[in-house]
Amino acid sequence: MESGGLRRAYDAVFAELDGTEFGSPPEGQLSAEQTVAHLVANDELMIQATEALLAGSPFAYYDLDDMHRPQLDALVAEQGGLRGLTALLHDTSDRLCGLVDQLGLAAETPVETHLREGFDLVVDEPLPWSRTLDLHARVHLPKHQARLHLLRP
Repeated sequence: MESGGLRRAYDAVFAELDGTEFGSPPEGQLSAEQTVAHLVANDELMIQATEALLAGSPFAYYDLDDMHRPQLDALVAEQGGLRGLTALLHDTSDRLCGLVDQLGLAAETPVETHLREGFDLVVDEPLPWSRTLDLHARVHLPKHQARLHLLRP
């Protein structure tokens, strides 16, 4: 498995973040900082699952449903805001893509996957890890890129 599509999806997110100021989100939605914190936290979970597969585990677990706003806010504070979060996202996305490039046939290993992004992305079943990575590149990252775009003043 190659990370080319995943890298392009991250590049689009970084292009949205580059030198941009963001306004306040509509009631109940994530701020730009919370959105980037969400992506960082997601990367960390995906890195853990990918490392488990590379270590030879016959299964792994990926659960994005356990990420809540207080955790995102703590990560925002820890990183000092959007600039620090963006730097961290560069690091986590590079690490994830590097691991994906090493997966080979392990990419087809079923991973117990639990994620919910609104009503348009709901997964609660084992999926080949390559499929989850594909959903991340084609649906999850573009969705957050679009959300960031809408937060521009």
